[in-house]
Amino acid sequence: MKVQFNTDKTISGDQRSAEYFNDFISEGLRNHSDHITRVEAHLSDENGNKEGANDIKCLLEARVEGKKPIAVSSQADTVEMAVSHAIDKLNASLESVLGRLKSH
Repeated sequence: MKVQFNTDKTISGDQRSAEYFNDFISEGLRNHSDHITRVEAHLSDENGNKEGANDIKCLLEARVEGKKPIAVSSQADTVEMAVSHAIDKLNASLESVLGRLKSH
């Protein structure tokens, strides 16, 4: 499973951050890694440089073998929380989609 990490201009997307979040996302989705070819993570600050509650948005898009991409988003106060909540949502969506595949 390949993880592609993207940020807007207000969030640091340096090599160290990218490696940390690549590992964080890979570990969070390890139960479904056999079915996922690629995950794209898009992080943005909805308020730009201004302060605000729940202004960090994480959009995760998983490419599943033979299926349409699955996308989820989450907003939180920190990048870590937004990514973590998006991983939880993506796991739930993958459970649903992959569970239906096993049923047929």
